[in-house]
Amino acid sequence: MRYVFSIFLLVTSLCCVAQDFQKEINEQVWKPFISAFNNQDARGFLSVHSKDVVRAVRDSKEILSWSEYLTQQEESNKRTLEDGMSVTLDLHFSERIANANTAIEVGIYRTTLTNKTGKSKSFYGRFHVVLRKENGIWKILVDTDSSEGNTIDAEEFDAAKPM
Repeated sequence: MRYVFSIFLLVTSLCCVAQDFQKEINEQVWKPFISAFNNQDARGFLSVHSKDVVRAVRDSKEILSWSEYLTQQEESNKRTLEDGMSVTLDLHFSERIANANTAIEVGIYRTTLTNKTGKSKSFYGRFHVVLRKENGIWKILVDTDSSEGNTIDAEEFDAAKPM
């Protein structure tokens, strides 16, 4: 009985530690990531990424460095603003694994574009992200996503867990 109780305490404490990492990641990465993306702030968006980031855009088969990713984000934001559109990003998670210095997060994103007349359309895809702590702050090290042939939908998004 004592052995079972010890295992229970160990599992419970490990679960709580993982949740603490996820809270840190939410505050240091995902909340500013979403805010900067939605406000079309490319520099703020890239500030949560490691300078060593590997950005893999699987749909277009591209791999970008930090500076290439920044340029792409700035150009995308400029086009969106010129077209009078707004963009809203939402993330739901299907898997979150973390230790003290490294994390892997997998989930579904929903990007909603709204044109100047107020008409909206949502697009979905899957993301895989590797994070690491740099000087005590979580940063995105690997950032990859794919629309997966537009097979992901609102139902799959809703089935994953919000932040």
